[in-house]
Amino acid sequence: MYRLFFKRVFDFIAAIIGLVLLLPILLIISLWIKFSSKGPLFYSQKRVGRDFKEFDIYKFRSMVVNADKIGPSVTSGNDSRITKVGRFIRKTKIDELPQLLNVIKGDMSLVGPRPEVMKFVEKKRDEYKKVLSVRPGITDNAAIEFRDEETIMDQYEDKEKAYIEIILPKKIQLYYQYIDNISFINDIKLILKTLKVI
Repeated sequence: MYRLFFKRVFDFIAAIIGLVLLLPILLIISLWIKFSSKGPLFYSQKRVGRDFKEFDIYKFRSMVVNADKIGPSVTSGNDSRITKVGRFIRKTKIDELPQLLNVIKGDMSLVGPRPEVMKFVEKKRDEYKKVLSVRPGITDNAAIEFRDEETIMDQYEDKEKAYIEIILPKKIQLYYQYIDNISFINDIKLILKTLKVI
């Protein structure tokens, strides 16, 4: 019952409350981004959602304009495209807060598998049939486990290959664990765990 109906109700109400409570932080970060580097406040990118339907994911811009056109799809910790404020908001995951709007719209859930770009989903399409049977989320076990993913990626020369062959399979297994145990209690635990590790 929770998976089919109450999860969406919980997401909608919690996301609205979250936006209201976080409004002061959102305003401060917005001003910091606008005054520290040229470019738009937000960054949007096509990601793959439930049933393989693409949607625009929202983030605070943490990189230089057109960063996706001047470098790889996978970001490492020492990436020169990341702005000064970007390093802070990526480290603290503040850059993900605009995704509360995605939750309100119904593209995402508060808790669920992190949404990927189609490029990587196509590499593991069979595995993603189960992953995309649910709405993607802002956080889950994989997001917590790989919260320092950019630092991890620093050790690999071919970052995209390493992501596809090493990191992504581990994430998918963690996505499966979440999907097999979806419940209100588990979602609350994951939200609290995320806040704690951040």
